[in-house]
Amino acid sequence: MALVTGIPKVMNETNTFLRCPPIQDGAMALMFVMIIELIVGLPGNTAAIWIFCCRMKFWRPHTLYLFNLALADLLVLISVPFRIHTHLRFDDWVFGEVWCRINLFMLAVNRAASIAFMTTVALDRYFKVVHPHHRISHMTSSQAGKMAGLIWTIVIALRVPLLSMNLLRQHGNLTLCRSFSSYTVTPVVIKVHYVAYIAEFFLPWFLLLFCSAKITYYLCQRKMIQQKKVRRAIIAVGVICLVFTICFLPSIATGLSFLYIKRFYPRDCKSYKPLVKLFMMSISFTYLNSTLDPIIYSSSSSMFHNAFRRSMRDLGIRKKKVKTTSRETNDC
Repeated sequence: MALVTGIPKVMNETNTFLRCPPIQDGAMALMFVMIIELIVGLPGNTAAIWIFCCRMKFWRPHTLYLFNLALADLLVLISVPFRIHTHLRFDDWVFGEVWCRINLFMLAVNRAASIAFMTTVALDRYFKVVHPHHRISHMTSSQAGKMAGLIWTIVIALRVPLLSMNLLRQHGNLTLCRSFSSYTVTPVVIKVHYVAYIAEFFLPWFLLLFCSAKITYYLCQRKMIQQKKVRRAIIAVGVICLVFTICFLPSIATGLSFLYIKRFYPRDCKSYKPLVKLFMMSISFTYLNSTLDPIIYSSSSSMFHNAFRRSMRDLGIRKKKVKTTSRETNDC
């Protein structure tokens, strides 16, 4: 292994990552998508947290889960400007090795936390509808807070190893900061990261599909589908399934395809290049999750929906008062 300015460079002639030139056009497209998502997602999630903290009088367990989902989205959006800057420089990372670790750690943690809390909200809806007498359906806000704390602990613990190794890679004149790179021998830390990345999609995805199908079947059997409260539960889980699939399935599908090519056809740059482009573009869908989650807040919680409408109504009244005062001042 050779060292270039302290950054490890893998010297394996059969390694796809080194043989194929870095992909740049996908990085630029991803940058523009991330800018749009930052412009929309940051104010949207900031407003959601303000509504949770300042406009809701009390929280139920599912409200607490939704707040943690909003918090995860806000934290991941704070990390996005550094990725935008990197893509603007055609994937050249200039913020140093330590911040590379922290940035990738934050992105991984918040992606996993978003998935975990989306799944928890769906499971909460499932138990409330299908098993209303189960003790999970009667959790207190205090118990839900402990559950949220446990989720954060597990998510962070699984990603702490990312902080223990150098994730910078030198590729020609570019310094790349990526958790998904090619190695002569893949470190155990990265293997754990790969397994967690895949498992945290498939297990929650199957749970979400199960909850959606079970709720719909249960309510159709009992002919309760027309009740407003019941329809909201179906819509809530359906929206979560849709957002989850749109945001996370593309990166998993392209990522697994990329790993397959890298493992079995390491010299096939012709297949490697389009897959890398698709994988980089699919990452933008992951960030899209932070932009779409306010839809989940509104569809999953009537309390949030009502608080949001009150806030908009109050804001409209205040604007009218300001305009009226302004006219009266001008008349005088």
